[in-house]
Amino acid sequence: MRIFAIMDTERSENLGTLLYYEKEKTFIVELKKDLDEWTAPLMFSGYVKKNVYTIPRQDALAWVRERLIPPGRQNIDSILATHRLKEYDEMELLEISGGKCAQDALYIVPLRIMPEYVEERMKHNISEAVICDNRRILCFFRDNSVKLLDLKKHSSLTVDTDKILSNDALYDSGKVGTDGYYITFNDSIDIPATRIYRLGDPLPLSMDDFMAFIRKNISDTADACQILGCTRQNLAYLQEKGRLAAVRNDVRGNLFLKGEVLKNLW
Repeated sequence: MRIFAIMDTERSENLGTLLYYEKEKTFIVELKKDLDEWTAPLMFSGYVKKNVYTIPRQDALAWVRERLIPPGRQNIDSILATHRLKEYDEMELLEISGGKCAQDALYIVPLRIMPEYVEERMKHNISEAVICDNRRILCFFRDNSVKLLDLKKHSSLTVDTDKILSNDALYDSGKVGTDGYYITFNDSIDIPATRIYRLGDPLPLSMDDFMAFIRKNISDTADACQILGCTRQNLAYLQEKGRLAAVRNDVRGNLFLKGEVLKNLW
């Protein structure tokens, strides 16, 4: 990850932090909370007006692109060659220009250490998430809180929430996005972690509880055979007769809830 301070020449002020995740080529902007809609970068004033200071990746990328030579420029190959770039790279070009743009007085400065306010804010990022049935998402946050978000109750989360609700394949594609900043569906529709943290129903559960459940209550095929004192063929027979259901099927072996296995001893 690369970290940059967003500076304002006119006011000699640090407005926020630009984060760049190299593997995914993702930008995130964290603005300082003392900004208002007049002192924030123009593109982000709408967010600040709503007291939102973590800028989603799409708008952070749009802000970066606003400061760069567009890839479709007629002499772009010559420009890239001048800077010894083999291909158009947004981060490389941003660093070369120092993030300067003719439309404002902002520029970027590399940082070695993550600012404290960003670290504190990132405690509300998601560490793990479970895309549950019935359009509910179970999220484990870095501050050890756990929230359950019912998408049906919060259909205004994004302009595309209806698509997620109506499309099973799209919903099932959900996963934790870059550094836990969002849940993303098909890597195109994002729900910010901050909104899930605010709107999700808190649960009296911790990640340690969840991990303990997995360690102590999930049995693979070998464990199940040992518990029941049977062969793999016997286990397959129990599954065929509907007496034992796998929570996950795999050609190398299945996973079962330990309680479901034990029921076959009674």
